[in-house]
Amino acid sequence: MNPPTSQPPSPTTGAPLDTPTADTPAADIARQWLAQEAAVRARMLAGGGRAGLAQPEALVGQTGLAQMQAMLDGRAPYPHICDTMDFCLVDIALGKAVFQGTPQLKHYNPLGTVHGGWYATLLDSALGCAVHTTLPAGRAYTTAELGVNIVRAASHASGPLRAVGTVLHTGRQLATAEARIVGADGKLYAHATTTCLVFEAVPRKA
Repeated sequence: MNPPTSQPPSPTTGAPLDTPTADTPAADIARQWLAQEAAVRARMLAGGGRAGLAQPEALVGQTGLAQMQAMLDGRAPYPHICDTMDFCLVDIALGKAVFQGTPQLKHYNPLGTVHGGWYATLLDSALGCAVHTTLPAGRAYTTAELGVNIVRAASHASGPLRAVGTVLHTGRQLATAEARIVGADGKLYAHATTTCLVFEAVPRKA
């Protein structure tokens, strides 16, 4: 399956899942991003969402996109890594996923900038979840290859950053995707590609 190349509307906000443009000041976009993240987190909590693992029986018959929407609605747990790395899923659509995080001092490396692992984890999350949205019921995936390029150093003064993942191809056995981390000013911080293995989902044993 190859998702459409046009920008689909987000089922969460109704707006296209794209990167900032020069039409809106960066400070305004940053405020909008932070407000959207707060609204998403509040909705998750209101729906009963918490960090945890989804129960296999709760996923039966659901497409990947439906599973991701359930997470945004708080009807399914969000992953523990979001608490560990201080970022969260803020938007999804078919073939796309957007994660947002604001770098903090605790994410720094010894050189005084954000650790490369923070970029990689944010990108890997956007890539994997974008692939997940394209999977039919009964199919699952795992990351087989991840290539990351960091092109600009982030710091605690960078403000909110977004990783936008986009699926390039989803087949019966392989899926490929690309993602970019951008700031509210549209500057590129990092980009990545992935290859994922797609397979039949097997329920975990208790």
